Amino acid sequence: MDLGCLRLSFVATLATFLFFHDFCACQKAAPNYSFMHNATAAQPVSYYDYIIIGGGTAGCPLAATLSHNASVLLLERGGSPYGNPNITNLGSFGAALSDLSSTSPSQRFISEDGVINSRARVLGGGSCLNAGFYTRAAPYYVREAGWDERLVNESYQWVEKVVAFEPPMRQWQSAVRDGLVEVGVLPYNGFTYDHMYGTKIGGTIFDQNGQRHTAADLLEYANPSGLTLLLHASVHKVLFRIKGKARPQAHGVVFRDATGAKHRAYLKNGPKNEIIVSAGALGSPQLLMLSGVGPADHLKAHNITVVLDQPLVGQGMSDNPMNAIFVPSPVPVEVSLIQVVGITQFGSYIEAASGENFAGGSPSPRDYGMFSPKIGQLSKVPPKQRTPEAIAEAIENMKALDDPAFRGGFILEKVMGPVSTGHLELRTRNPNDNPSVTFNYFKEPEDLQRCVQGISTIEKIIESKSFSKFKYESMSVPTLVNMTASAPVNLLPRHSNASTSLEQFCRDTVMTIWHYHGGCQVGKVVDHDYKVLGVDALRVIDGSTFYYSPGTNPQATVMMLGRYMGVRILSERLASNDSNHFWWRAR
Repeated sequence: MDLGCLRLSFVATLATFLFFHDFCACQKAAPNYSFMHNATAAQPVSYYDYIIIGGGTAGCPLAATLSHNASVLLLERGGSPYGNPNITNLGSFGAALSDLSSTSPSQRFISEDGVINSRARVLGGGSCLNAGFYTRAAPYYVREAGWDERLVNESYQWVEKVVAFEPPMRQWQSAVRDGLVEVGVLPYNGFTYDHMYGTKIGGTIFDQNGQRHTAADLLEYANPSGLTLLLHASVHKVLFRIKGKARPQAHGVVFRDATGAKHRAYLKNGPKNEIIVSAGALGSPQLLMLSGVGPADHLKAHNITVVLDQPLVGQGMSDNPMNAIFVPSPVPVEVSLIQVVGITQFGSYIEAASGENFAGGSPSPRDYGMFSPKIGQLSKVPPKQRTPEAIAEAIENMKALDDPAFRGGFILEKVMGPVSTGHLELRTRNPNDNPSVTFNYFKEPEDLQRCVQGISTIEKIIESKSFSKFKYESMSVPTLVNMTASAPVNLLPRHSNASTSLEQFCRDTVMTIWHYHGGCQVGKVVDHDYKVLGVDALRVIDGSTFYYSPGTNPQATVMMLGRYMGVRILSERLASNDSNHFWWRAR
């Protein structure tokens, strides 16, 4: 194959796959959730024991658990993942993430670093849009978090009964697995959900039929009479009682439905009743600020009444940097998402994915994701030159590429942690607008060194005997690195030495793996029970509380945390007697 053709195909393929790496979904029949309604059907005023803001990866298991002994309102700003034609199955990437409409299940944002990113806007959250890899946090992570190890294990198992499966291992993934072992990422640990050094096959939330199982499926555990789930319910603020209180007390929320109509929901009287924010690493700190809890000067600049001056809201934002090398294959490869991971001693996680056509499986039309001329985020055609004629020509040029140009796969590395942090600020007072976020990728040298070692390990895998079948003999590793370095995977400037300096390569080709976290961290914004410091009746339970991303991929732990905290909150509500505690663990 002509090298120029390979290089062009690589650009389209890389942008498409890497944008979709942690974002794909299934088409499933809608479950018979009698408690699920459109927010337009909501009463103007209602009352509950618990109000959960965000029906995502943490909010769904939390709501399902609490519903067994309390009345729960779950508010989700997006729609249902079931039956949505833009939410696809394992073999059909593209439609959901290329959909930039206001009703899309994903909402694109670009960090101040110049890295293009996305956040979920759908019931089930990121678990409806990701690449499906399921793996637990490391034991030391659990200990450092101060979690009860027995309840953590039981909560993982509760999640896994519904959403976790062993993936099929075919040629490409097997070659990557064997290559990892060959280059010394040892020992080989076989199939396991556990996090341990070496090479392993992890779990997946796709079943044997290629159907996705998400956090929304965990609502199967719910008590239908104890839960009200409202879709397309955008929460604008948390309401506080201040007069006559020693400190502010959360007691209600204001939300709007899809028509813009305003609704209010309040907590019933009761000492254990609470509002719980589970809106994600962007949404949770954003909502706290919109509600008057955050840095006073910043809130005043947006004409927001200050309820509590809390300068640490929005601080500690992190996103695990990801870098990858695309390897064109001389032979056909299976379509696979993340199944194998190499957990290194130096702090980099090596993963891989493959497919005969990352840009859309035949016979369906190709979708070039963020590289698509229709979207234009990464197109080399300047915005002012994106005339309809120029766009049509660019699409036709892409269609002219032969199918073999899209044959191959990616080997990528994710930096653990990371150590580098940034911050989040409001842009507007509209909760539907993205806040401004800076992650400061590779600000700390330790992160950069981990990336360099990770890319170096990927180079060794590509050159290994185990992987030789999937590499063109005429294409050297430096050639592959140069192809990646020239691809417009972000909005950062390019440097001429990116293909010779791995440090520069890491900086120039950094992408997101959608594992961003922070903004409401434990010990800074919330306590170890996830109660917001300085106010009453308000918790935050989601990835915004993390200092580091758990395990190689966080979704398992975020779902576990929703269940874990639901059990703990109910145990408190039920006076923590042994019989009740045992019963909730057994559910």
